[in-house]
Amino acid sequence: MAVADQRGRVRRPRRLPTRDRFPGWRVLLVQVLLVGGAAIAYFAIRNLTQGELARSIANARRVVDIEVVLGIDWETGLQSLIIDRRALVTLVNWLYIYGHWPMVGATLALLFVLVPSRYYLLRNAMFISGAIGLVFFALLPVAPPRFGILDLVDTVTQRSSSYRALQPPGLINRYAALPSLHFGWNLLVGIVLWQTTRNRAVRAFVLIMVPAMAFAVVATANHYVFDVVVGGVVALAGLAAARALPSVRATPAWARAPE
Repeated sequence: MAVADQRGRVRRPRRLPTRDRFPGWRVLLVQVLLVGGAAIAYFAIRNLTQGELARSIANARRVVDIEVVLGIDWETGLQSLIIDRRALVTLVNWLYIYGHWPMVGATLALLFVLVPSRYYLLRNAMFISGAIGLVFFALLPVAPPRFGILDLVDTVTQRSSSYRALQPPGLINRYAALPSLHFGWNLLVGIVLWQTTRNRAVRAFVLIMVPAMAFAVVATANHYVFDVVVGGVVALAGLAAARALPSVRATPAWARAPE
């Protein structure tokens, strides 16, 4: 409401800046159950959709053939950069293991507390791209390079035991190389963080983290270069769909961006 000062001039009240607020403990509990349940369902469904070994290997050989045609059959060369250096192998293994789920989880938690609207975007992008990934895993099972498709060392399994603690064997689909959501979801985290803040340290982290994960998933013999490319495309498709979601479904009040 406008008011007049002693000289008769009309002054309008200053509009206080709005900002994202912590949505509250009740919403937090719902999100923990929702995201946790989605993660469990994702791994359970991925495990149930495992294809036969022979079919998965045949598909893997087709992926290698495509890479040769495109000139991106770089797996052997990339692993050769680290395989004879124990410290580098350990570093890349740690990046593959701890640079994915712990980092993704921490980012979701921080965004929920500090910028709920960006958490909502990232969460939905992961949900949608994960659903697309499950279709790939069911219809096009692909054995990873570490299954002997290429002459590479499975560095994570042979030289580290930490990954099995984060992802028990019972929840692993051994033939889910394509697409690489291990990279794709890191890409989503990077994009959302970059667009959320101008903090130089955070942006420097994004510029290092995303390509480093692309390198790690290939150098550890868990994915082909083609998997990384498709994983990026699937992730971006999920992000585009998540951005369009408010046009077909109302955004919860706690997840609306401040005006």
